Amino acid sequence: MHPKRTIIFDLGKVIIPFDFERGYRAIAADCQLPAAEIRARIGATDLVTRLETGLVEPEEFVGAVSGLIDFRGSYADFCRHWSSIFLPETLIPDELVIDLKSRYRLLVLSNTNAIHIDMVRQHYGILRHFDHLVLSHEVKAMKPDPRIYAAALAHADAEPHECFFTDDIADYVEGARRAGIDAEQFTGYADLLGHLRRRGMVR
Repeated sequence: MHPKRTIIFDLGKVIIPFDFERGYRAIAADCQLPAAEIRARIGATDLVTRLETGLVEPEEFVGAVSGLIDFRGSYADFCRHWSSIFLPETLIPDELVIDLKSRYRLLVLSNTNAIHIDMVRQHYGILRHFDHLVLSHEVKAMKPDPRIYAAALAHADAEPHECFFTDDIADYVEGARRAGIDAEQFTGYADLLGHLRRRGMVR
């Protein structure tokens, strides 16, 4: 096992838990459709993918979605509802990240969008320990596109085999492995500690 220099974490469902249903229910308070219909109408478009690859700006996205579902609130209302998916307690403790930060470069690699990341930066202090956030809407590519892993490696200050990556989605783990990165699927904090211990990265 090669010594590691950089650890790369996915964001959603690895560092921060989320539930999209919370967002649909919140949006439903400001329109005449049930949450399931809101989900279906948005899901029938490519608007979320375009937002998360930076191909549409947040204001344009909110305008398009508002038209689809006859949303009656303001832009700020929509952003607040859209960001209500995140739950308050992180899935990994600050203490682990602080400990790792003392020995490794730390990156976040996330499929996300400008609306969500603004809220996340404001409310989750754990992100201050990371050296850089590699975000799909900024690099114009989403996991498992090889380009987003290349963007992460450009900020890693390490060779691919000197990086460890964890993500809750198996396809994204495989994408990292194809890029030469040592990667494991995140299935919980205890298993993450096991992955790190086997690599000599935590005691």
